[in-house]
Amino acid sequence: MASEDQALNRNGEAGPQEKVLSRRDLWAMAFRSFFLQSSFNYERMQAGGWLYSLMPALKKIYREPKELAAAMKRHLEFFNTHPFLVTPILGIVAAMEESREKPDTIRGIKVGMMGPLGGVGDAVAWLTLLPITAGIGAAIAMEGSFAGPIFFLLTFNAIHFVLRFGGVFYGYNAGVRAIHKLKTGTQAISRAASIVGLMVVGGMIASYVKLSTSAKVPIGKDAFDIQKELLDKIMPNLLPLAYTLLMYFLLRKGYSPLKLIVITVFLSVVGKYFGVL
Repeated sequence: MASEDQALNRNGEAGPQEKVLSRRDLWAMAFRSFFLQSSFNYERMQAGGWLYSLMPALKKIYREPKELAAAMKRHLEFFNTHPFLVTPILGIVAAMEESREKPDTIRGIKVGMMGPLGGVGDAVAWLTLLPITAGIGAAIAMEGSFAGPIFFLLTFNAIHFVLRFGGVFYGYNAGVRAIHKLKTGTQAISRAASIVGLMVVGGMIASYVKLSTSAKVPIGKDAFDIQKELLDKIMPNLLPLAYTLLMYFLLRKGYSPLKLIVITVFLSVVGKYFGVL
């Protein structure tokens, strides 16, 4: 069995260059990727964090100081992708650097992958994984159990770590062959994740947004209940849906979440005072 420091033979094939990267190097790259956004700026985005993550591989591949300096300079160019899915790109680029591919080819692969994986990461992590795990955790917490936040942190980060640490090995072992697989699967994954995420958010609106009116219109000796006689017959939970859409509209108009909270509290107090909520 190969030791951790023993060089990997990618795909079990003898390549033109000696394989110098070990599993320890790949683990180190994945761990360093947690600091991808530590030097984020609007000129080169995640370039500093990208170079820091790739350094264990570059130091092993380029022994000459001039070669290492040139490689570091190449990888300080603009870079921006989703932090959870940066490791497949790291693995592929490390494999290409190890094989001494042309710098323009490596640059093209890196630039070509960061956009699609950034979109997939947003759909998978922020629109699907986060609302599902946070929603389940919130439901547990609302029952009075302290296990809600623990469930959220454990499940969210378990999947996060699998993506981050598994991605670097997948990228390295698959090499440039992974590019075609990732590109062909990007649209399908993004669409599926978006659909699942929207379904979860829709379910959370019906479950957690509570809004109804107690207003009644007097008709002779009777009173017409607007909530029961009108709104509920049009569609259950119509008011929570309308209020959620209003908040979404205001967010798109540039209102901050803090302003929306203040507006919600104000409308709640006024509505209760006048007896319409």
